[in-house]
Amino acid sequence: MSSPDPERTPVVIAVGQSIEREAIVTGVDLAVRAARAALEEAEGIATSIDRLTYIAMSFSRMPGAPASQTADALGLRDVACEVTTAGGQAPQWAVTRAATAISAGSLRGTLIVGAEATRSMRAANPGAHFLSALGDGQEDEVRDPVVGISTDGMLCEAEIGAQLARPAEIYPLYESVVAHTAGRSPTEHREHLGALLAPFTEVAAANPFAWFHDVRSAADIARPSAENRLTAEPYTKRMNSFPNVDVGSALLVCSLAAARAAGLEDQSIFVWAGATNGDTAPTTRPELGASRPFRAATKALFEAAGVGVDDVSHFDLYSAFPSSVQIAANELGIAHDDARGLTAAGGMPFFGGPGNNYPSHAIASLVLKLREEGGLAFAHANGGFLTKHSVGLYATAPPPRGFAAADTSAAQAEIDAAALPLALEADGDARVEAGTVVYDRDGSVSSAPVIATLSDGRRAAAQAEPSQLEELAGQSLVGRTIRLQGKPPIYTLLDH
Repeated sequence: MSSPDPERTPVVIAVGQSIEREAIVTGVDLAVRAARAALEEAEGIATSIDRLTYIAMSFSRMPGAPASQTADALGLRDVACEVTTAGGQAPQWAVTRAATAISAGSLRGTLIVGAEATRSMRAANPGAHFLSALGDGQEDEVRDPVVGISTDGMLCEAEIGAQLARPAEIYPLYESVVAHTAGRSPTEHREHLGALLAPFTEVAAANPFAWFHDVRSAADIARPSAENRLTAEPYTKRMNSFPNVDVGSALLVCSLAAARAAGLEDQSIFVWAGATNGDTAPTTRPELGASRPFRAATKALFEAAGVGVDDVSHFDLYSAFPSSVQIAANELGIAHDDARGLTAAGGMPFFGGPGNNYPSHAIASLVLKLREEGGLAFAHANGGFLTKHSVGLYATAPPPRGFAAADTSAAQAEIDAAALPLALEADGDARVEAGTVVYDRDGSVSSAPVIATLSDGRRAAAQAEPSQLEELAGQSLVGRTIRLQGKPPIYTLLDH
């Protein structure tokens, strides 16, 4: 809905980021540092902050009340404190939500903060795994209210039964479809991915808050080696999101009236529009190499703002794994080597993958880029397994139609209704729709999960018969015929 009053146009007035490579810190420490940097950039705006939203931490310990702790450390009194649900969609979703409230006149300003201290967690406890922090803080007596999109339904019985729950194994499934559609073998597609990601390393190298500052060639990224082992076809280690970082961010969003009152209008970046859509569990999706919710969200976003993809000057496409970048680019209709670039922050394998909070850094980077170069910027945030998509548009000029939170409810109903039926137990032949081969650190094949369609149209998630694992190394499984048996199904390759 367009804002009826230009004074209530939402703007990003300041951004802050933090990084720590040596000292042991907490996520709240990093969030506070980033917030202080943002508040220093927007002196005089603190009295207009009505709310502090903390992006949920998932890779390091999050206390029960991180928003309240951050507000206390900043000396912010009488502000509403809340924490989001998990998911990489949360930062852009939070900006859209704040902008909606500001344009409606129910909120003057909000501070959106987030961080992960995974490096510190592992330095303090070398045995800790970054996924071990999930659920921390649930026993704390004091807890901030939780807001956001439900995480229910990101996985279903099919994936759980097939022990298919790690992003590092599910995103390669989507990649197999992208490669098959392009007619590339795993080796050929790996070379394509090296070329896709090499420019990301250049952006990260110039970003002081990125974890890695090494510019790498396409061959450096694509070529398997002792330092860059194969993880899951066709990915090497350098194509995976890197979680072991200590970084934080802050986005200060307020009304244009508050920015003007503080004398900060000249540094304002206008929030033009936002949209959010979700997908069903991976096995139930009719399209595994594309994204119906991203397609619907971006269509609604551009229509609401009255612009198109050709009007965009800067992009940051969600980049935990290359399949997400390519699928988003394909849905937008832009080339994988588009001259405008596909990342503003550097991408999660090179900037670092701070849990749910990378899109906050992407938005901060887009804001800085807009201040330097002007234009229109597109931000893509994703949660789950290409599941929850939030997209946003930002610009140096006010939105001609006023801020718009695009309505995607009709598209969401269609997406939900199109979910395919499942076969949790199977005995028969099936066609592989998506598949990958997962490798141990020593290079041996540890598993080979697939998503397949039976002759009656039901979908199944399945793992390979152990005796066949080694012969699957280096193969593309998409389009192959398999025999499914049991609950959960185990498959054998028939056309080998």
